[in-house]
Amino acid sequence: MVEGGPVKADKTEFTECWKISSKNPYIMKLAFAAGIGGLLFGYDTGVISGALLYIKEDFEEVDKSTFLQELIVSTCVAGAIIGAALGGYANDRIGRRKTIMVADVLFFLGSIIMAIAPVPAVIIIGRVLVGLGVGMASMTAPLYISEASPAKIRGAMVSTNGLLITGGQFLSYLINLAFTKAPGTWRWMLGVAGLPALIQFMLMWSLPESPRWLYRENHVHEAKEILEKLYPEEEVEREIQALRESVESEREMEESIGKDMYSKLKGAFTDKVVRRGLYAGITVQVAQQFVGINTVMYYSPTIVQFAGFASKSVALALSLITSGLNAVGSIISMMVVDKYGRRRLMIISMIGIISCLIVLAIVFRQASLGAPGIDFVDTKHFGSNVTCPSYLENFHKPKWGCTQCLKAECAFCANAADKIKPGACLIDDKAMRDECKAEHRVLYEEGCPSKIGFLAVLLLGLYIISYSPGMGTAPWIVNSEIYPLRYRGVGGGIAAVANWTSNLLVSLTFLTMTQTLTVAGAFLMFAAISFIMLVAIFFFVPETKGLQFEEVEKLLRDGFKPGFIKAKAGDQGKGKAPA
Repeated sequence: MVEGGPVKADKTEFTECWKISSKNPYIMKLAFAAGIGGLLFGYDTGVISGALLYIKEDFEEVDKSTFLQELIVSTCVAGAIIGAALGGYANDRIGRRKTIMVADVLFFLGSIIMAIAPVPAVIIIGRVLVGLGVGMASMTAPLYISEASPAKIRGAMVSTNGLLITGGQFLSYLINLAFTKAPGTWRWMLGVAGLPALIQFMLMWSLPESPRWLYRENHVHEAKEILEKLYPEEEVEREIQALRESVESEREMEESIGKDMYSKLKGAFTDKVVRRGLYAGITVQVAQQFVGINTVMYYSPTIVQFAGFASKSVALALSLITSGLNAVGSIISMMVVDKYGRRRLMIISMIGIISCLIVLAIVFRQASLGAPGIDFVDTKHFGSNVTCPSYLENFHKPKWGCTQCLKAECAFCANAADKIKPGACLIDDKAMRDECKAEHRVLYEEGCPSKIGFLAVLLLGLYIISYSPGMGTAPWIVNSEIYPLRYRGVGGGIAAVANWTSNLLVSLTFLTMTQTLTVAGAFLMFAAISFIMLVAIFFFVPETKGLQFEEVEKLLRDGFKPGFIKAKAGDQGKGKAPA
């Protein structure tokens, strides 16, 4: 093991988690109730990818504007940035439980507004409200679970939040498929999201506040009552003693730095321990997004269409596979995160991610080079008035084919007998789409027919399997463990803002990147960024597996030594850490 810990971490396994929680179901009840915030996070991540296909059908201005599509997707993320910042303040001010309940109200209101939206602008307003709720929940739920879990199974319990995130994504694709033939399609897809928010609000109403927050606010008796429900009798006093020491240390610190948010922010960046925690916490949160995961989650059906699958229902069905694998990866994470550690899983995960992104870039490049050409006679068959204007100007050029046709914002009507054969390049409007389909052909608007498109779908699955057990869940676990109690709310808030800001940059630019760099170029860029983030994780992120919060604080104060697999016990705590 690493890496600078004052004591060796227990080799807790997934079975230990189930052993403890089966004896004490109250622990699992708290974890799953708070984890519904992760379900909301995951559902919104996945549902917009399918809903966007049908929003484009209802609103011509959305169909014709890449920027408007990106805006509908990313305004939720922009709201989440603000929500994460507010969540950091609310966690310290009103507590973890009430913050989650506020998030539920925002999510419910946003879902209803989107469902009844008459114009795209109202959809965007609803997306902002949902984003506020998701941002607050994204950093509060793992914090609540972490503070209400015994240390030796804390990683597995926080992973339930990650499992519910991926479960929410999987559920969103199922809902998308269920409503593809229903009147109102996307309205049902977006509106149903209010249901889990309502359920969580009612559950949290009956659950207690985090024992750590209660103790900090001088509700010592209430905190002890909750700890007695969470820990065996012989461990309660030890936990109370650890809390007492931590809170006393915090109060001493507040006397010197102040209690208001500005003072805490200033103190966070001037305190060596917190600053080192932020190096680690921000690094893993930014890395989680810059590997490009939400290009897959937000635009999965569109990427499947890029790979040559034109049908919306087929694209949604294939996207269901990737979201299902994401959920499987979260279960794997729960099984191994407390045995092998957070840092090791993230490093292995990043290596797999980089490999998949490079091969994906190669596959999309080869698919583009092998795209079918344009048949002049077949195109004129539909009439010169519907022929793509750019094709009429360039039809004599030998390289003009399906790829160039789509780049010109036209559509490719595939040959009826063989989709890989040359077809027609036509203007892209509703009348033309209907005319192409009337001849029992397939219209391609996002990607060209390809013999190797199925490889892209397989590689997307491998990418998800590489991502989910490590980078999918470990960053949230690290951020629930890495900060001293006095800075846990503000530290988690800063890291969550970094996560959502990175998410916004990725989601707001992906479609534009595919147009300027091609799909292959976009994935290659993510591979390069992922390599840089892998190096950053190696040098900045210590192992926190099995450590008490107070032990993590000591680890950061003493410094840690980067190591790929493990450091010798005698070397722990001697390595240099960033100042």
